[in-house]
Amino acid sequence: MSIDQHRVRSLVRDYEVHRDVYIDEDVFDEEMRTLFYNSWVFIGHDSQIPKSGDFYTTTVGTQPVIMVRHTDASIKVLYNRCAHKGVKLVSETSGNTGRIFTCPYHAWSYKTDGSLSGVPLPRGYQNTSFDKSSARAGLGVVENVRNYRGFVFGRLSSNGIGFDEFFGKSLSTLDNMIDRSPAGRLEVTGGMLPYMHHCNWKMLVDNQTDTCHPISAHGAAVTTAVRLASTATHDEAGRNFAVEVIAPFGGDLKSLDEMGLRVWWGTGHGHTGVSSSIHAGYSAVPGYYDLMVGAYGKDRADAILNDNRHNQIYFPNILVKAPVQILRLFKPIAVDKTLVESWVFRLVDAPDVLLERAHIYNRLINSPASIVGNDDLEMYERAQEGLRVNSNPWVNIQRLYQPGEDVEEVSVLPTTSEAQMRNQFKTWLKFMEPAP
Repeated sequence: MSIDQHRVRSLVRDYEVHRDVYIDEDVFDEEMRTLFYNSWVFIGHDSQIPKSGDFYTTTVGTQPVIMVRHTDASIKVLYNRCAHKGVKLVSETSGNTGRIFTCPYHAWSYKTDGSLSGVPLPRGYQNTSFDKSSARAGLGVVENVRNYRGFVFGRLSSNGIGFDEFFGKSLSTLDNMIDRSPAGRLEVTGGMLPYMHHCNWKMLVDNQTDTCHPISAHGAAVTTAVRLASTATHDEAGRNFAVEVIAPFGGDLKSLDEMGLRVWWGTGHGHTGVSSSIHAGYSAVPGYYDLMVGAYGKDRADAILNDNRHNQIYFPNILVKAPVQILRLFKPIAVDKTLVESWVFRLVDAPDVLLERAHIYNRLINSPASIVGNDDLEMYERAQEGLRVNSNPWVNIQRLYQPGEDVEEVSVLPTTSEAQMRNQFKTWLKFMEPAP
């Protein structure tokens, strides 16, 4: 049963949010019913399913779905539920099913567009009005699917906001990551890195544009890592890039504040790193710039490579780091449990060292062994516990707040502003309304 909409609206104020947005199970269930149904959510990348019959299974909110390459080469997104008895149809993460999916329970089969292919002993359904049943319609199909330059998104709701309206000009960050390939194409490599977090999924989203925490949360670890790396005996490229990756996380607040924050008001999207970012100081890769100039011309190549955005949030639960070809997905499991998936992409026709760097970054920052990511995880888990303290039910997101700040379509602000968090929660309210 849906919770009262008046209660939902009461959870978000101009510059603070009620703790229940993070700890209340009823609020979480409502997010799964409305927010993750009404918005456009990342499903996967088309390079994962290059051939007819290739599939990849994932979830949208808590709904299991299958992304599959149909016989006509189109991409379908199907609900992972047999139309007969409701059994989960596919348990593997990926593979090739051929021309049909077959349920392991009673062997009902379905074409890769979701339509029913066959049932055992069909005479048992004669004269039963089977053709009028829900089961005869086959698998549930996600009708609203968009493949944007290889990135596949879906909206579960049959009605609602269109893809272009939902993302608008914020797609420029995805464009930048794709255009860093001389061929203008990306490929998923090595699967993805999963990491379970015992906290609410929105805590991770909030953190990605929070630049006030690194010096206090990561300072000690960064100082130690940089000191040890200066004397370690590794191959030169690996050692140098590791230092380049870790060192900026201990940067001072003033330099971080000057990098800039861009907020697309009313969409929930925004990114840190406007004039510069922590990725801007990476050493050059021999031959890469020449390949980019050859593909795009000097002016265009410079524009692509000089746009070093730090963390791009795509509402509700996507993070893109274009300069290192990484996408992170914050997948809600329960009110206090989130699976983080970190995806690494290969820049087609670019030097392999860029792919090596992306994997180095992913392991150093996003893995369970990370000295940086685990600092954040400890803060999330402390917050998940601390928000149950009854002395104050409100979470403050007031830094650099200005009344009427969301009048403009886009704002560029100091990086330490919490405007993007305010933007996310205002958008959260909008998508928590049931779809028309």
